[in-house]
Amino acid sequence: MEQSSSYNKETIQHQFDRKCKLALQGEKIDYERHLSYRQKHEILFCELSKTEFWKLSTVDEYTAESYFLADEQFDVKIKNELLAKAIETLTERKKEVIFLSYFQGMSDAAIARKLNLVRSTVCEHRTRSLELLKNTMEEYGYENYR
Repeated sequence: MEQSSSYNKETIQHQFDRKCKLALQGEKIDYERHLSYRQKHEILFCELSKTEFWKLSTVDEYTAESYFLADEQFDVKIKNELLAKAIETLTERKKEVIFLSYFQGMSDAAIARKLNLVRSTVCEHRTRSLELLKNTMEEYGYENYR
């Protein structure tokens, strides 16, 4: 009798071991299937191109970091403090030409028609304004880095 009870225990243990091994094999197959799916459908951030990466990202913009220049015609948001200060130093006519040219994207001819000026005058205003902006920004920049 003792032999059969020992035989039954051994048989039950073998059956249990077999079931455990089958369960682990099934888990292994499921895990490998999951890894294969992830490999086909997921991409690491380091493998993305810069354009793809920037499509997925966002940049917070805070109004405290922006400067608003406004008058009767324009309401412009400028992110660079140095540029905003430099634009403030321009005369109204020069500001108008810069705003129309760079913020509205108008050509010199279109600006001339709008402001009743000669196109060469608009070009001259724009050129001198850019020179003034450059000089002013260099001065402000130099003062800020002392």
